[in-house]
Amino acid sequence: MIAPEYSLRDGNTIPALGLGTYGLDDQAGIDAITAGIADGYRLIDTAYNYGNEEAVGEAIRRTDVDRSDLVITTKLPGRHHGFDETIASFEESRSRLDLDWVDLYLIHWPLPRIDKFVESWRAMISLREKGLVRAIGVSNFTQAQLTRLIDETGVVPVVNQVELHPYFPQDELRAFHDEHDIRTESWSPLARRTELLAEPTVTEIAETHGVSPAQTVLRWHVELEAVPIPKSSDAARRRENLDVFGFALTSEEVDAISALSRGRIWGADPETHEEF
Repeated sequence: MIAPEYSLRDGNTIPALGLGTYGLDDQAGIDAITAGIADGYRLIDTAYNYGNEEAVGEAIRRTDVDRSDLVITTKLPGRHHGFDETIASFEESRSRLDLDWVDLYLIHWPLPRIDKFVESWRAMISLREKGLVRAIGVSNFTQAQLTRLIDETGVVPVVNQVELHPYFPQDELRAFHDEHDIRTESWSPLARRTELLAEPTVTEIAETHGVSPAQTVLRWHVELEAVPIPKSSDAARRRENLDVFGFALTSEEVDAISALSRGRIWGADPETHEEF
C-alpha cells in the first residue's frame, strides 16, 4: 500500500503518512527502513540529531524504488542555528545521507532564546533556490514564531511538524496552518508510552471498524489532514500503521477522539524547550 499525497503550497507533494526513524540507527534500523520502503512508505523522516542519517542513506541505496518517488526529510539541529552554520550543517546532513538533494529540510526547534531561527530560515531559502532542497519547513514552531518568519522573509514554511495526538490536538495551531496553507505534520502521533491506545473511546471505535486502536488513531490524523509519522521497528506493526486508507471515521468519531485532549505529554514547549 502507498499513501495518497497532498499538494504543498510550493508545488511539491507529500505523502499523507510517513515513517519515523528516531532510534533506527543500527543494522536492524537499516533493515527496518529498507523494509518500510518496500512496504510502501515514501516519506522518510530523520534529523541531524537522530544520529542515523547514514543509516537512512544506506536504506535508500538498498531500495529499488526510484529516488524521485521518495520524500526524504531531515532537520537542522539547534547548535547549528545561524546563516553560515545552517549551510554547513545541511551539507553535513546531505553527505551522510549521500543524496544529491533533500526533499524537505526543517528547522528542528525554534530556540527563541538564541534568536537565530530567522537567519537559519534565510539560509534554507538559499538552499532551496540552489536546488539542493526541494521544500523547506519548520518543526515545533508556534503561531507567533511562524508569523515572524513570514513577516521578515515573505516565505511561508510548507510544513510545521509538531507534537500532535488525541491528547494534544493543537486545534488553534492547526487552524493557523490552514489559514496560511501550511501542512501539519504529527510527531509522536500515537502518544507513545501513554495509555492512549487503551482508551475506551479509541478501542470502541476501533472495534466498530474492525481495525486496531493504532490504526484508529492514525486515521484520526488523516481525517484532520495532518501527516502522521509513526515509527516502528516491528514489520507487522509498520505495515498495519500504513494500512489506514481503506476506512474512514465519522465526524462524530473524530470529535470523540479529539475530546481526549489534555495537553502536551512531553513538556516540550517551543517557547522554552531547548535542544541543541
